[in-house]
Amino acid sequence: MINYILWGFVIVWAIYELVQYWRRKKASVELDQEDFSKRLRKVQLVDVREKDEFDAGHILGARNIPYSTFKQRINDFRRDQPIYLYDENQVVSKRAALKLRKAGYTDIYTLKGGYKKWTGKIKRKAR
Repeated sequence: MINYILWGFVIVWAIYELVQYWRRKKASVELDQEDFSKRLRKVQLVDVREKDEFDAGHILGARNIPYSTFKQRINDFRRDQPIYLYDENQVVSKRAALKLRKAGYTDIYTLKGGYKKWTGKIKRKAR
């Protein structure tokens, strides 16, 4: 009997994770580096990593809104410009995109592969 209950929990958890994955995937358009970099001057470019990671290096022109403060700063975004999000490897940016989608934003893009695959211009904070 306990085995059936445990299997039930595993199945319910797996279904929940699949639904969450699908929701995060649908929340934004995933762009490769070439498409992502084409319009960087006309968008809101946001790095959702923590401040120390941002200071160590970020895409030129990005502003830092860490995911840990995202809920409090959700209204800092303009609704009339596309929002381009990235993090280290695209996991957190997908979660941030879902939060933005829930808040009513629609023009949301994420960088495929995240910052670790970025080969374009970067900026590091001087020490």
